[in-house]
Amino acid sequence: MTRMTSSARPLLNRRLAEFGTTIFAEMSALALSTGAINLGQGFPDTDGPEEVREAAVRALRDGLGNQYPPGPGVPELRTAIAAHQQRRYGLSYDPDREVLVTAGATEAIAASLLALLEPGDEVIAFEPYYDSYAACIAMAGGRRVPVTLRPDDGRFRLDLDELRDAVTDRTRLLLINTPHNPTGTVLTRAELAAIAELAVERDLLVVTDEVYEHLVFDDAEHLSIAAFPGMAERTLVVSSAAKTFSVTGWKIGWICGAAPLIDAVLAAKQFLTFVGGGPFQPAVAHALTHELEWVARLRTRLSEQRLRLSAALTETGFRVHPSAGSYFVCADIRPTGEDDGIRFCRDLPARLGVAAVPVSVFTDDPAAWRHLVRFTFCKRPETLDEGVRRLRKASARRPPG
Repeated sequence: MTRMTSSARPLLNRRLAEFGTTIFAEMSALALSTGAINLGQGFPDTDGPEEVREAAVRALRDGLGNQYPPGPGVPELRTAIAAHQQRRYGLSYDPDREVLVTAGATEAIAASLLALLEPGDEVIAFEPYYDSYAACIAMAGGRRVPVTLRPDDGRFRLDLDELRDAVTDRTRLLLINTPHNPTGTVLTRAELAAIAELAVERDLLVVTDEVYEHLVFDDAEHLSIAAFPGMAERTLVVSSAAKTFSVTGWKIGWICGAAPLIDAVLAAKQFLTFVGGGPFQPAVAHALTHELEWVARLRTRLSEQRLRLSAALTETGFRVHPSAGSYFVCADIRPTGEDDGIRFCRDLPARLGVAAVPVSVFTDDPAAWRHLVRFTFCKRPETLDEGVRRLRKASARRPPG
């Protein structure tokens, strides 16, 4: 028998009351129940490099990580992370003091915000933002302040004047994400330089989510803001094996930053998961050291699939915004005669046999974003081909203009 509380007070605390079931769970369940191709949730339907998976199996068999690993992460992985940051960005981190392994990038962000924020501190995040950002800010007692990425010649651009105006005496931290989910924007060198200048001028901390760092396309270039003048001592760089190596279920992420920042985050992280993913940590160390050629091939394939999906969406009647990075493209549904992304996404699986995600759920101003829908292209070629076939079939049914 279920026992009910007699208190009139809601069970869920007020900080989390605005957050219900995630849109990803809702759309994935809808895709499953209708047999739709799931182009909504951003997880691959293929596994990562075989040798990386074998490294995890060897770790299990050899007893590496079957018990609690060290709190900051196994030394082999921390060393590999530090070497990766040095090779790729020229950033020098002490693997013993300035690298922390986490249960995915989500825990890295949550622990950072829990450690660094006091109740009432303001956090500026670029809108639309990954949904966990808002929840993590709320759990830390902070106040989120959105700065909107606005469409400009197809690309979503940061308004630097709006960003500067958003900073107040209560602003503690900038939470940035590049390559950006859900828009596919990659912040330019000029944009990052301006953000860095503002952070130094106003003495702000920065948490930068770079989980799609290796997945940039065309002539886009991913740069880490931590490498800009004055930023190393105030920036926490977050990344993960999940998207780079197609192992989203392993939940191995990390944070790099100056030792005082990492010490603060570890103080919070130790009371969340404590540790996790022991046998996967040596495997990710192998991946960072030996499998970046596999990642380059993945990037090429994803770029081709991005173009194929974008073309199919355009033929179906959507207005597609170009994507320079990540797993995603955003499409404007208004040319199809629709204007409500949430309703559209709830109807789409049964109508076309394809699932997508409305962008408005990632914003503080849903009305301004209600016409945009996010699709992912990170699926197997045959899965994506079937999704494209279903979209194009809808285009063929549409009466001529």
